[in-house]
Order: sequence, then C-alpha cells, then structure tokens
Amino acid sequence: MRPRALIRGFGSYVPARVVTNAEIGGRVGCEAEWIQSVSGIVERRFAEPDESVAAMGAAAARNCLDRCGATASDIGLILFATGTSESRFPSPGSEAARLLGLTGIPVIDLSMASAGSLFALALAVDLAATYQEVLIVAAEKMSSVVFEKALDRNTAILFGDGAGAALISMRQGNALLAGSVLHSDGCFAGDLRLGRAGPLEMNGPVVILQSSRKIPTAIREVLEKTKLSACTVDWFLMHQANRNLIVRVAQALGVTAERFYCNIQHYGNTSSASMLIAAAEWSTSERFQAGRSVVFAGFGAGFHWGAVVATGVA
Repeated sequence: MRPRALIRGFGSYVPARVVTNAEIGGRVGCEAEWIQSVSGIVERRFAEPDESVAAMGAAAARNCLDRCGATASDIGLILFATGTSESRFPSPGSEAARLLGLTGIPVIDLSMASAGSLFALALAVDLAATYQEVLIVAAEKMSSVVFEKALDRNTAILFGDGAGAALISMRQGNALLAGSVLHSDGCFAGDLRLGRAGPLEMNGPVVILQSSRKIPTAIREVLEKTKLSACTVDWFLMHQANRNLIVRVAQALGVTAERFYCNIQHYGNTSSASMLIAAAEWSTSERFQAGRSVVFAGFGAGFHWGAVVATGVA
C-alpha cells in the first residue's frame, strides 16, 4: 500500500517589478495586443538583478509555512526544482535551506524546467513516508535567460520570474495525494533547450503540438488509475505555459476551460514555479472539499510531463 501523503498547503512569491506587454513589446518589436492574443499574458514580474533563485524560493517557502501554520523546524526534506540556477554547483536548494535557517536536513535539487514542481509533487508521496514533512519549492528567474542573449520575440514575451511552494505531510493536511503518472521522452530534447552558452532555443510548433497531446493523455491516464473521470474533477491546476494551450487541453478532455485555474495573464510563464504559484492563488479563493478532486498537470523541457490527482479529505 502506498503511503498516505497529504497536502498541507501552498505558498508563493513574485517580485515587485511589473513588466507590461507594452514594455516588453517595445523591446522586441511587437504589439501588446498581439502578445495577449497568442499567449493570454498581459503582464509578468521580473526579479531584481541581485535577487537569486534561492532567495525567491526561500520567500515562497516562508509564505507556505506561514499559511500552513508550520515552522522550518518541522521540515524533514526539501525538494527544490529550477531550470535557471545561477551556478552549475552548488545548486540553489542548499542555499534556500540556509536562508530558511535549516542545516543538516537533506535537499534534493531537480534540474527541470516547467515540469519540476509536478515531478516533485509525485515524488513527495513516497518520500514523505520517510521524512514526514516534505517541502517542495520551485523557483525560476526566466528574465536572466531571455535577456542574457539577443532577444527572440517568440520567447522573450512569454516568461516571468517567481517561486511557489507546497508542504506535503504524513501527519496532517486537507487533500490526499491519490495517484500520479510521470513520463519523459528525450527524443524531443533539442526542441526546447538552454545550453551553458547561447540563448533559449524553442521550436514553438513542436512544443505546442506535443504538449497539447501529451497533457490530456497523462490526465486521462491518472484519472483511469484513480477511477475518476474528467467531468467529476473540481479543478485542474496546470503549468501556466500559455492560455491557448490550457484551452486546448480543456477541449481535449471535454470540460469547460473555466475549470482550469489560470493566472498566466498576471505572471507569464514562470516555468517550474508556475503550477505552485497558481495553486497558492487558487487556495486563497477555493479549497479542497472532502471527496472532490483536483488534478495537477505539467509539461516541460526534456520532454517531461505528467499528472497528479489530489482528493479532498474531511
């Protein structure tokens, strides 16, 4: 029998600086309205030059702990996901732990863009059985990537900075992590990549085509595994890559797009942080209800993709 891991809550952090479509459009030579039409994005947040991935992650973690009524001393393990670490090593997870005042507890860094928080959520189900309280943190500084080299209008308009967090517990929580499916396919690695030198490379048509196929398939797979159906799911919390992609996934599943929580208009694509930022915002206005389900889903470079089902408990 799998461990009974529970979601205690979520947290988030976004930088103060708001960057509108008009501002970013002026830099890459396109209209603000066009950016919104192709992505659903209206504005995004950019971190300050000296604001690190680890610092943003620690801020989201503090927010999560405060909202859960937990303290850093409760944590047994940290899973830290990012694709935009400032250094090859050490990775930012250990620095985030230091900023939280934690020394001696294990930290696992997941070097994954976009799908990192989803994979961490699935992995936490088993890891919580050993470490009791697992803190998931996902933080990204995408502005340092898209503005490091010559600007590409097709990528620079999409991304923003921020961090999200989730606390997974064997002791208490309001939603059971009921099932997960994870997949990877390195055949498409060259279609979305960031090397140690050079700009972000994205084959947009391939990424959209593959994600619009693979995400609904993964959701159907996890729903079948947990004996649920799309029509009975309360909410879908996806990686916030593109508003149009979210609508496509909803259509593929035969459900209304309104059941897919979306905040990409305010923050852009914050890569691995986006799903947890969305979950933190969702949880301020909605909540897990006993017996009702929420599906988390994501897709990212690699390609890596999957879905997780959480069911509310009394």
